[in-house]
Amino acid sequence: MIIDLLTQGVEMILVLAIAPLLTGFVRKVKARLLRRQGPSVWQPYRDLLRLARKEVVLAENASWLFRTAPYLIFAATWVAAALVPTFASGLMFSWAADLIAIIALLGSARFFLALAGMEVGTAFGGIGSSREAMIASVAEPAILMMVFTVALIAGSSQLSTVARFMATAEAGLRVSTGLALFALIIVALAENARIPVDNPATHLELTMVHEAMVLEYSGRHLAVIELAASLKLLLYLSLIGCIFIPWGMAASGGGITGYLIGSLLYLAKLGVLGLGLALFESAIAKMRVFRVPQFVGAALMLGLLGTLLLFF
Repeated sequence: MIIDLLTQGVEMILVLAIAPLLTGFVRKVKARLLRRQGPSVWQPYRDLLRLARKEVVLAENASWLFRTAPYLIFAATWVAAALVPTFASGLMFSWAADLIAIIALLGSARFFLALAGMEVGTAFGGIGSSREAMIASVAEPAILMMVFTVALIAGSSQLSTVARFMATAEAGLRVSTGLALFALIIVALAENARIPVDNPATHLELTMVHEAMVLEYSGRHLAVIELAASLKLLLYLSLIGCIFIPWGMAASGGGITGYLIGSLLYLAKLGVLGLGLALFESAIAKMRVFRVPQFVGAALMLGLLGTLLLFF
């Protein structure tokens, strides 16, 4: 009992500790691909520490919601990221690691972020919140169709069960699995405001989505939101690794050696996926805002086709 609780606690701390490192790694690789030196991979930790030390500046009309929203967003995102199996499956809280529950937690975090963007009443905040709602109206059905596809293949939407099934030869190579993978990748790019949906490295008012909603935040509030954004990126890459690259995860009670091997393989998966994200963002241009629904709508169509192909 104590060992299981400690293992679950280690996983929660692990995802929280390496989330900024993943963000720094992607930024570093993109800079090197553009023949620039780029910041250190540890720069996100320094940025978070710098923001945490700064004084919080609040608008005169900011209510309690504006002050508490960052912590609600962080809590929902951290719980969702910690529920995704990383180095081991079947941990103590694996019964709660259901894909539907994780999507609900992410939807709650998005809801509070959009409310916080509109709460102060600035023009940019309202624009960012409306764009976030526009993207979410297509992205959420798309990821639900992906969940239905995976659940029909594995016989469950519980992530530990899905990971164990996908690691067996019974899973095989299916067209539906490939369609679900592409749908999840598109949704991950849209949900994390990455290129081609948004450029996280700029603050261009005409196109920004995530940054527009957090322009009024500063100090520790902004630090918490930035950490939640890093956790969200880690969550989606962990989902891809758990569902579609499940090999190497230790079973519950696998011992310290199994957990260490699983942790190393998990970090290797994150490195490969982060490298792929940096390569993709360096090779493609940002699209117009009004074309984003078409881009995310492709994920919805892929998820729907993946589900329908299982019946024909």
